Amino acid sequence: MRYRVLGKTGLEVSELSMGGLFIASFATARKEACRAVRRALELGINYFDTAPSYHDSEQVLGYALDGVAQPHIVSTKLGGRPQPFNPQDKDALRRSVEESLRLLKRDCIDILFIHEPDRPGQYDWFTDRSRFHGPVCELLEELKSEGIIRFTGLGGTTAYELARIIEVGDYDVVLTAFNYSLLWQEALIEVIPAARKRGMGIIIGSPLQQGALARRYDAEVLHGARWLSKPRREQFKRLYALLDEIEMSLPELALRFVISNPDISTVLMGARSVAEVEANVRAVEKGPLPADILARIQEIAAMVPFRPFEEPFVLPFGREDREGPGPAR
Repeated sequence: MRYRVLGKTGLEVSELSMGGLFIASFATARKEACRAVRRALELGINYFDTAPSYHDSEQVLGYALDGVAQPHIVSTKLGGRPQPFNPQDKDALRRSVEESLRLLKRDCIDILFIHEPDRPGQYDWFTDRSRFHGPVCELLEELKSEGIIRFTGLGGTTAYELARIIEVGDYDVVLTAFNYSLLWQEALIEVIPAARKRGMGIIIGSPLQQGALARRYDAEVLHGARWLSKPRREQFKRLYALLDEIEMSLPELALRFVISNPDISTVLMGARSVAEVEANVRAVEKGPLPADILARIQEIAAMVPFRPFEEPFVLPFGREDREGPGPAR
């Protein structure tokens, strides 16, 4: 396993790290989740991310890492707890951090992210949206000065709004999800350049687009999936043809694509079993992709440079989708 510096934090993180959503009990049995976490440690993975909104993921991760002597880094988030959630209640937010510490069985959180700071429709964090400032910012400063957290971060999913917050804020790390992968690369336009300019560590989440790039869906791409736009359908066909030509699995190509960018500090995998951890580690250990394959990927990505307006945020491959576009607003 190779390691990279997480921006101005100075932390050295494994190129492949572990996201905590799918170790929660809704996705896998606790025993298997713990085995997956510990196998990841054995294979050199040293960074684990979770969040209060990931069901019981914090508790599972705390249980899996309890008593582990091997150095490791843990991040969690603010958002969604306690209920009813008020993102501008500083006292309640502090209680959420205290609960994270209890569940994770830790005295200090390495990185604490504001979850979805770029989507006020989900969490309305800021009282001053011109400066993106609010009680949460004050709390982060207090927690850092008290030694309860080491570093601060933003964990978002937008392609442009997240960059606005980076530009006026003072955060150490950004975790950007759903917008930097084989076929979705809008983070390259503003988010990654803004983070690089501020010296922030850059973490990529959802490199497999929550399953759309986890395996091939040839039958749906060729004959089904009515929600696929014509350009996206043709793009998937080209991508699958490339995989056939180079004889590489889709997950391997997706993970190696992300680590081919030297600006990226680490990429989160959503593994929920020992087998998935081992497969992802084998892929990443093969290193960045050759320049000629990267060029081919860019040609394919350029076929759909922006997400089609009606495209579902999480592509529903593998399950029937009866819903059409949402109500007009």
